[in-house]
Amino acid sequence: MTAALVRPRNGKMIAGVCAGLAARFGISKALVRIGFVLFGLFGVGELVYIALWIIMPKE
Repeated sequence: MTAALVRPRNGKMIAGVCAGLAARFGISKALVRIGFVLFGLFGVGELVYIALWIIMPKE
């Protein structure tokens, strides 16, 4: 069974979106954060982050 997509209470920097995505998909938090930074350079990362912050429930 896979983990649910939630924002964790521990191990987060801002809202826990990257930590939640990393835990859900089994990848490094650093890779997810780098991905958001790269997408942020094109103006998409911030919008996706804010949308996930609103949509993802807290742990």
